[in-house]
Amino acid sequence: MRAPVSWLAEFVDLPPELSARELGDALVRVGLEIEKVESGSDDVSGPIVVGRVVAFDDEPQKNGKTIRWCQVDVGQPSPRGIVCGAHNFAVGDLVVVALPGAVLPGGFAIGARTTYGHVSDGMICSTRELGIGEDHSGILVLPPDSAGPGADALDVLGLREAVLDMAVTPDRGYCLSMRGLAREASAALGLPFHDLQPELPPVDGRAYAVSVDDPQGCDLFSARAVTGLDPAAGTPAWMAARLRLSGMRPISLAVDVANYVMLETGQPLHTFDRAKLSGPIGVRRAQPGEKLTTLDDVVRVLDPDDLVVTDDSGPIALAGVMGGASTDVDATTTDIVLEAAHWHPASIARAVRRHKLPSEAAKRFERGVDPAIAGVALQRCVDLMVQHGGAAAVDGYTVVGAAPERPLIALHADRPGAIAGLPIGRDAVVRRLVEVGCQVDGAEVLQVRPPTWRPDLTDPADLVEEVVRLEGYELIPSTLPTPPPGRGLTESQRLRRTISRALASAGFTEVLSYPFVSPSVHDAFGLAPDDPRRRACRLANPLSDAEPELRTSLLPGLLATLHRNVGRGNRDLALFETGLIFLPKPDAPPMPRPSVDQRPSDEEIAALDAGLPDQPRHVAVVLCGDVELPGWWGPGRRADWSDAVAAARTVAEAARAELDVEAADTEPWHPGRCAALILDGQVIGHAGELHPRVIAALGLPERTAAMELNLDAIAPPPPALAPALSTYPPVLLDVALVVAADTASAHVLAALREGAGELLESVRLFDLYTDEQRLGPGLKSLAFALRFRAPDRTLTVEEASAARDSAVALAAARVGARLRT
Repeated sequence: MRAPVSWLAEFVDLPPELSARELGDALVRVGLEIEKVESGSDDVSGPIVVGRVVAFDDEPQKNGKTIRWCQVDVGQPSPRGIVCGAHNFAVGDLVVVALPGAVLPGGFAIGARTTYGHVSDGMICSTRELGIGEDHSGILVLPPDSAGPGADALDVLGLREAVLDMAVTPDRGYCLSMRGLAREASAALGLPFHDLQPELPPVDGRAYAVSVDDPQGCDLFSARAVTGLDPAAGTPAWMAARLRLSGMRPISLAVDVANYVMLETGQPLHTFDRAKLSGPIGVRRAQPGEKLTTLDDVVRVLDPDDLVVTDDSGPIALAGVMGGASTDVDATTTDIVLEAAHWHPASIARAVRRHKLPSEAAKRFERGVDPAIAGVALQRCVDLMVQHGGAAAVDGYTVVGAAPERPLIALHADRPGAIAGLPIGRDAVVRRLVEVGCQVDGAEVLQVRPPTWRPDLTDPADLVEEVVRLEGYELIPSTLPTPPPGRGLTESQRLRRTISRALASAGFTEVLSYPFVSPSVHDAFGLAPDDPRRRACRLANPLSDAEPELRTSLLPGLLATLHRNVGRGNRDLALFETGLIFLPKPDAPPMPRPSVDQRPSDEEIAALDAGLPDQPRHVAVVLCGDVELPGWWGPGRRADWSDAVAAARTVAEAARAELDVEAADTEPWHPGRCAALILDGQVIGHAGELHPRVIAALGLPERTAAMELNLDAIAPPPPALAPALSTYPPVLLDVALVVAADTASAHVLAALREGAGELLESVRLFDLYTDEQRLGPGLKSLAFALRFRAPDRTLTVEEASAARDSAVALAAARVGARLRT
């Protein structure tokens, strides 16, 4: 929301010495978000003047473009020749001319230069080039009565005026108007507020016939009419300047007046060409299959939940969002019907998201519009059209429905001070609530009726917030809470922190990705139709329609992050993430929809809990590029499946868990380079290189590796005990075993560890050898390094050899291993 300070000053008596910056600071103190205080002239300098087009010649070019060689009067003895590519102006029009030496927003310096065979002595500007709008389809044409040639264009456009640029939060929709902002400024500075108080005609229903078939969607519909509007009447220069400063593009008098009054009062208005209406205006829900061509010339298929404005021909507007093209005012319109309605906020919000059609009107209706301002806004609109367009007001004022009266809220007078920790007495509480616009009665327990423009005030806590923010958030004392003694991280939290530190120490970078994914990622991963990972929770109101599901794996988000970094030149990456995945329960009952006006019952809470998906915590890593960079020491080493397995072992070591690794075949990994991660006989994850088809589908580097395992399957380890260190030397023995080629090395290693007994300190696979001539077909040789040590004596060779032979014997019995000779 952009608010010119001079416009605010029409509603509140701002002192002349008060700067725009000080006004912005005062509004920040009462809880508004002022993003910046600016002037349209901040980024421009040099001569920028009003010019009048004296003559022009259209000159077709070889590239198919037609330029205009213009003669422009800029208040100097002779016109200036300027080349212009736009065609939306005529001889005699007033335009904005940047002369040589001027600098436009973005540091664009203007000079005399040769182009299209002419010396262009300046530039005729569009709103985008001036930094006051986004329209670049043509140059800015000023109203005929704006100023004479040579006048300072920045003064004419009001660009030297200070403007407050604010971010209005959803609960403060009333601040999307000068009237609402002025109320805040009045309360923040303790200055008088002057509201609009036009005299309204009596309600007689004669302005135009209106019927409302859905009072839940539209509880109030007001209409006025004007006739005899001069189609040639232009928008006054001062109004056009204010619209531009507020970020809106002037279009025509009728449209600009409606937009101006919307910005002033907060009430969106719609203008219908009365000659194009057929029959009375109605309000209802759309019927299945109905269509509407909106003002942007898009044919929209309506949903039965859409609120529409109709006449005898069918829908003529998408209520509260955008009007229809069939009844739009145009350059020939003389008779206008004005609409000011109060729409159900949730219905408007759903329509905006359903049709992907945000608008300034919808932005206000979603947040709640003051139902009591409709008549004022209509009268203001009629007065401006009569004053500047030569129109005449049609006798009659139609109002259908009535806004419900705001209920009373009981508030104990001591409650704001008790919650804020400030000495706020009853008189201060009443004064602040009255400044907000509330009606207050009562002594100790106040009976408060919120104003019609504050739909966000529904509970005592809301009133407490209003009192405290006006008293001053900066006055609230800062007191650090005292933590209860003897508490800290839980065992699970300590385990997750230990694992994260271990992975970071191993060279991985932690990332946090959104838990939302696209259903297409399951196809990219090559998941089977019956794969449980395809059964994802679908969001009812996703942030993006492209990602409507909750993730069943951490890999999609990690791989998207990897892809984004590779696209920005980061080729060597090692990323990890810990987070929840969401697995729907196959037998989950339908979840109830609890009421919002009271606490759900215990049965409803139990049903909600039963319907929630399982949410195990996983850890995942992805790697690509070099894990060891090349240099003078030798060649580098690319990441491969073994690094993904090593990351899993890093996780297991940090958790002091014994992880077994076996060959596996599961999507999205490469079938020959995939390992199952096994803990206590249960598969808890997989690691390896991704399948080439997956890499191609996601646009990843070749041989990208990944690992994912279930952290919840790893129990937090008991407190670590210092190991018993033996002072006696170890005995190191190697053993090479020949086994079948499809035998997992993990099975052999487990047999050796169990068979060697307590004297075995460690065992490690250090060599794999295959040779059909020496070993025989279908066989391989695995070489292990065994380390023996006794805690109380020096082992003899015989003792160590006996333990080794026992280990080999058990391996032979379990997997058919034999010593390699």
